[in-house]
Amino acid sequence: MKMPKNAFKAALKAKEKQIGMWVTTASPLVAELVAGAGYDWLCVDMEHSPGDVMMTMQQLQAIAPHTSAIVRPPWNDEVMVKRLLDSGAPGLLFPMVQTEAEAQAAIAATRYPPHGVRGVAGSMRGSQWGRITDYAARAAEETVVILQLETLAAMEVADQIAAVDGTDGVFFGPADIAADMGMLGQPMHADVWAKIMPVAQRLMDQGMPVGTLVTDANMAVDLLNKGFTFVAVATDAGLLAKAADGLLAQVKSGIEG
Repeated sequence: MKMPKNAFKAALKAKEKQIGMWVTTASPLVAELVAGAGYDWLCVDMEHSPGDVMMTMQQLQAIAPHTSAIVRPPWNDEVMVKRLLDSGAPGLLFPMVQTEAEAQAAIAATRYPPHGVRGVAGSMRGSQWGRITDYAARAAEETVVILQLETLAAMEVADQIAAVDGTDGVFFGPADIAADMGMLGQPMHADVWAKIMPVAQRLMDQGMPVGTLVTDANMAVDLLNKGFTFVAVATDAGLLAKAADGLLAQVKSGIEG
C-alpha cells in the first residue's frame, strides 16, 4: 500500500478555496455528523476542548470517510505532535507561534531525522500499522503544517515565520489578536481586521495560503473573495447552541397567554 495524497494539502498548494469547520465537542458522533455535510476540511481542536489523543483519533476515524481533517494540538510540543501523527493526523495547526524559531520547532516536530526530531515508531495507525510501505519516505510530503499567528508581536514577524521551509499555510486567530489589542471578546471589530488584513495580503502576495476562523458567513465569503484560501465558518458547539437557543425562543414566542 502506498501513502495516499493529502487532498487538503494539495488544495492549499493549488490555492483552491477551502471552507471549513471547527470540531470542539470531542465527540466522534458529532464529528461524523458535521463531516457528512460536505465541508472541505475540519479542524479537530485540542487546544480549547476536553479531547485527549484517543478522543482525537476517534474523531479522525469518523471524519476520514467524508472529508479532510487537521488537528490543532494544545501546544507546540514535539511529544504531542509525535503522538498525533502516529495516531494518523493528516495535518496540524500549531497554536500561538510567536517567532521564526518556534515555527522551525513546529516543522521539525513533524519531520523524521535528519530533517527533524520526530521519533520513529513501528506499527501505528499513521502508517496503517506498517501497511503503507512508503510512509517514512513520504510522511513529511503529505502532512499539512499550518502556523497560527495570535498576537501583534507574531504578526510583526509574519514574513519570517511564513518563510520557514515546510510551512503550508498561515492562520490568523482574530479572537486572541483582539485580546492582545485590549479588545477581548471583539474578534470581528474593524480595528482588529485593520491589523490582520495588511499582513495577510502581504503573505498572499508572496504566495502563502492564509486562513482564519470567523463565525459570520458574510465575513467568511468576503475573506475568501479577497484571497484567503481556507476559512472555517463555524464551530460544531456554536452551531448546536445557536440552533437550540433559536428553536426554544421561537416556540416560546408563539405560545399564547
